[in-house]
Amino acid sequence: MNIAPDRLRQLTMSILRASGSNDAEAATVADHLVGANLAGHDSHGVGMLPAYHRSLRGGHLRPNAAPTIVQDSGSFAVWDGDGCYGQVVARDAMAWAIATARTHGVAVHGLRNTHHIGRVGTYGEMAAAAGLLSVQFVNGYGGAPKVAPYRGREGRFSTNPICIAVPGTAANPPVVLDMATSRIALGKVRVAYNEGRHVIGGALIDAAGQPTTDPAVIYTEPHGAVLPFGEHKGYGLAMICELLAGAVAGAGTIQSMAPPDKGIINGWLTFVLDQQRLAAGPLIEREIDGLITWAKSAAPADPDLPVLVAGEPERIARAARARDGIEIDATTWAQIRDVATAFGVNIDLA
Repeated sequence: MNIAPDRLRQLTMSILRASGSNDAEAATVADHLVGANLAGHDSHGVGMLPAYHRSLRGGHLRPNAAPTIVQDSGSFAVWDGDGCYGQVVARDAMAWAIATARTHGVAVHGLRNTHHIGRVGTYGEMAAAAGLLSVQFVNGYGGAPKVAPYRGREGRFSTNPICIAVPGTAANPPVVLDMATSRIALGKVRVAYNEGRHVIGGALIDAAGQPTTDPAVIYTEPHGAVLPFGEHKGYGLAMICELLAGAVAGAGTIQSMAPPDKGIINGWLTFVLDQQRLAAGPLIEREIDGLITWAKSAAPADPDLPVLVAGEPERIARAARARDGIEIDATTWAQIRDVATAFGVNIDLA
């Protein structure tokens, strides 16, 4: 299935409105989901709609809900999302952090009890577009953990992403590092499972702890697990995400919040900085440009795969998918069609 981005956005908005979201919320969530598809991250795109439907049915996702401000003291704030759409509250939280960092030089924001905030890089891109640096830590709780700790063979974590975004210069766009602390994002395992293909080696183990490339081990009994990236390094960062986004931000960590299944609930701790209060803007930009040029000057190991920097794969994907359309596999499209039908929406493209 190949769908033009604008068409996919309209279909997604129709489903969200029919499921209870007002027009503004439907537009924000649809923009985010389709934006993830455009950026090449189908794991966080419209394929999430079936999971959102399950959360709606279970009462764990509340359309049109507003966050509660737990604390707001100058450059620090904590919000409780009250089960609302994470794409909405996280966008608003980043907007608060941007405005606050411009005033105070730094903003620290904790977010708890919110439904899935989606592709975290979106919020890094927001800060970078405002000329500010951001560092974000996210944990996930509410359901069975799927990521094993180093040396373990049972799930103990979610994919716990980290995002660090550095503003661009006149010569270079922003550097946006947005990564799961697992070898691959769980959503990418789902996409591979739906497409009937294997995942990369070194990402999964089966229930006996043996390496496998079959994504079915995550969705069928007995369950396997996703591995952390870089062995003890990814495991260590996953733990840090739990401690910062879960414990420090007051969201709760996965050991205390996993049962029963509540869908995808995120905790989030983000720091936004005005980097020009640390060093002069021209100096920072000169070093950014010089470093990017230096890194990309390395001869590629494969002539067809040039050296890139974080954020560049997403820009390449956006250009291609805006031009050629967004591919959605048949299984994922059937799942989306089922959700649409449940809400009385006809998404037949004929």
